[in-house]
Amino acid sequence: MRMVDIILKKRNGGELSNEEIAFFIKGYTDGTIPDYQVSALLMAIYFRGMTPRETAVLTDRMAHSGDTVDLSAIQGIKVDKHSTGGVGDKTSLVIAPIVAACGVPVAKMSGRGLGHTGGTLDKLESIPGLSVSVERERFFQIVQDIGLAIIGQTGDIAPADKNLYALRDVTATVDNLSLIASSIMSKKLAAGSDAIVLDVKTGSGAFMKTLDDSIQLAQAMVQIGEHNGRHTVALITDMDIPLGHAIGNSLEVIEAVQTLKGHGPADLTQVCMQLASNMLFVAKKGTLEECRTLAEEAISSGRAFEKLKAMAKAMGGDVSVLDDPEQFQKATIVQEVKATKDGYITHIQTEQCGIASSVLGAGRERKEDSIDPSAGIILVKKYGEAVSAGDSIARLYTSQKQSVQQAQEMLLDAIEIGSEKPEPEKLVYARVTADSIERY
Repeated sequence: MRMVDIILKKRNGGELSNEEIAFFIKGYTDGTIPDYQVSALLMAIYFRGMTPRETAVLTDRMAHSGDTVDLSAIQGIKVDKHSTGGVGDKTSLVIAPIVAACGVPVAKMSGRGLGHTGGTLDKLESIPGLSVSVERERFFQIVQDIGLAIIGQTGDIAPADKNLYALRDVTATVDNLSLIASSIMSKKLAAGSDAIVLDVKTGSGAFMKTLDDSIQLAQAMVQIGEHNGRHTVALITDMDIPLGHAIGNSLEVIEAVQTLKGHGPADLTQVCMQLASNMLFVAKKGTLEECRTLAEEAISSGRAFEKLKAMAKAMGGDVSVLDDPEQFQKATIVQEVKATKDGYITHIQTEQCGIASSVLGAGRERKEDSIDPSAGIILVKKYGEAVSAGDSIARLYTSQKQSVQQAQEMLLDAIEIGSEKPEPEKLVYARVTADSIERY
């Protein structure tokens, strides 16, 4: 088998066999196939596309290109959740404890933030002493004992994806549906859970800007999951405006705690309840309505908040900050951002808010950048709310004086004020399963 023949076949619109896909993934991972040939194949895939079978096989081969996690020693149906990324998206910190409190084990490997998107690991590490670098045996033990652990990636998970993504990034082949879906799902398959709930974001702060594109991506990922024996469901959720009020690491942990105690922002609470209900559903805990009731009881009883504390403690964290968020590290500078005119908040440019938060020190542009856990933004006023000139619409938190003016200008540019109250935006647009697309 020759790589040049595989490139030619795909260039001419052919469908690659299982063996051909396995050949190129193995060869690229072990270094026997050079970058220039894989670049040519990626460009052929970009223009010619891949069938659902090709995409599923590609994902499976990428998932098995390195270490895989065997969770069979943990009793019960293990459920994972993946978000395609956003701003203010602290849902994992809320829904994982809810699901674990309902008796469904969550053994989750998460990522760090890059660019305008926040990372779950960075948020968790704002809890003093907490380490997300947990050895696999300890990871299993925490899940066995508590029912929940969220850690950084261990071992060499899906190295083919890492190599291919780096190449896609420099060959203008990132935004191909099959390549995006296989990249996301290869890591989920390698992580070993039995069922997966996908939170596919749509809007100005998301990778997919339109609802139709988001649904297509969700369909592709659901097909991959089901083809590889994982019960998979996707929700299309809004990222046209930031989720909740908080953007930034410790600020988002505080907001997640408020939500677990039953008094979080309405938008964050609604999205979390939908996601948690679907995670319980794929774990066979009942109908969606019954699972919603279970999730609500986990919050009202306090069991979900106790799960978050138990996990944080098991990972070395000082849980006193969760009981009393005033103990979190404080930013040395707090700057009010004020409305320049009367009206209503008619739009919030989400990506711009995320970038402003990064400018303040809450995010990173490069993987090696350090972050300030106390930095970020609180949106005092949200979409649809009335404001008067001089009202505080946001607060900036930072320890970098030189960053304040730039972040303030970015935020004022991102928050639009109009004369008429806008129509409410949907928070959840659709639910995608192997058999249907249900639009809300």
